[in-house]
Amino acid sequence: MTQTITDRRLPNRWLLAGGGVLMQLALGAVYAWSVFRDPLMKKFGWSISEVTLAFSIAILVLGFAAFLGGLWMSRVGPRTVGIAAGICYGLGVALSSLSAGRIWVLYLGYGVLGGLGLGLGYIVPVATLVKWFPDRRGFITGLAVAGFGAGALLTAPLAAALIQQVGVMQTLAILGIAYLVMVVAGASVMQNPPDGWAPEGWQPSAKKQSQRGTTEFTLQEALSTWQWYALWAILFLNVTAGISIISQAAPMAKEISGVPPLVAAGMVGIISIANGAGRLLWAWLSDAIGRRNVFFIMFLVQAALFFLMPSQREFTILVTLCFIVLSCYGGGFGTMPAFAADLFGPRWIGSIYGLMLTAWGFAGVFGPLLIARIREVTGSYSGALTIIACVMLVSSLLPLLVRTRVAQRYAEVR
Repeated sequence: MTQTITDRRLPNRWLLAGGGVLMQLALGAVYAWSVFRDPLMKKFGWSISEVTLAFSIAILVLGFAAFLGGLWMSRVGPRTVGIAAGICYGLGVALSSLSAGRIWVLYLGYGVLGGLGLGLGYIVPVATLVKWFPDRRGFITGLAVAGFGAGALLTAPLAAALIQQVGVMQTLAILGIAYLVMVVAGASVMQNPPDGWAPEGWQPSAKKQSQRGTTEFTLQEALSTWQWYALWAILFLNVTAGISIISQAAPMAKEISGVPPLVAAGMVGIISIANGAGRLLWAWLSDAIGRRNVFFIMFLVQAALFFLMPSQREFTILVTLCFIVLSCYGGGFGTMPAFAADLFGPRWIGSIYGLMLTAWGFAGVFGPLLIARIREVTGSYSGALTIIACVMLVSSLLPLLVRTRVAQRYAEVR
């Protein structure tokens, strides 16, 4: 039995938004992984690629787990899926503290079990809140995932301090328990509105009506359109660019600008602000100028900045460039759920967007391993950053091809 509300005693929708942000703050701590990289390498003698693979596995599993979570939500409701997510994620991180030199335990705990919890939990507030806020679709999807982007901002300094005090393995155990409590607490308020619910007295403007379809697509129907695959590709390309920076933030800052390790570690927190803020700001902007225009601008901006990064020796300039790139990275996650809901409707968005998040999973493997491998082969980050810049430039054309009306023509003749 699903947890959809059918009576008139509806909860305050902003309470659900708060629960969603709490969940995402804990889940987004995964982006602080680069803080754990050097301590794990030093303690067990693992290579950069070996340690980075744990993060990549988690993001890969996240993508597929989000799809499963979207399907599961349609049967049992968001609360059950969210609680299961908290248990998997928290235990996965905590169990990774038992690796003791056995890297496969780290992969299984942090990567597989933790990634499963990440995916199940991530889709819950996104798919739930888009139904409660039809009047602010871009803003609320941005807010729903802003906490995910900001999670590393809180976790990075806390984890760094704990590692110095109790060691890296004990830190993983402590944080795992904290994540479990936070995700379960946030998930406990999640529930669906009645079918067709809308805020009292609200009617979409003519401009918003023109940007949105009128048909509720099922997952199978959405997969029968080329627009779904175009959105998948857009998300994959945007994630590849941003996550390559996230996975190598601290060591890249040390190499390019020559700052000491402690200063470089601070870059993780700084770009986490950009990740969280970008999810909200770009998504909010998409309500005004349209989703495809936002992605077009973000791709062009990233292309220019990736070209500039290798030549920046001033730490403040490098951080500024990374800040803008990570705002675009976050903006993709904030804008894409609304983009998908505009094209395919919000009713089945859990499974439609959940499957689309496999793009995040594949990019989570491709981006970090690409930049790490080129760094190992060439001895610098310059080559990888230039390659990503070229990809972003070409990719800027893709969002302009996606139009809501094209998807709706399929619905009319199906």
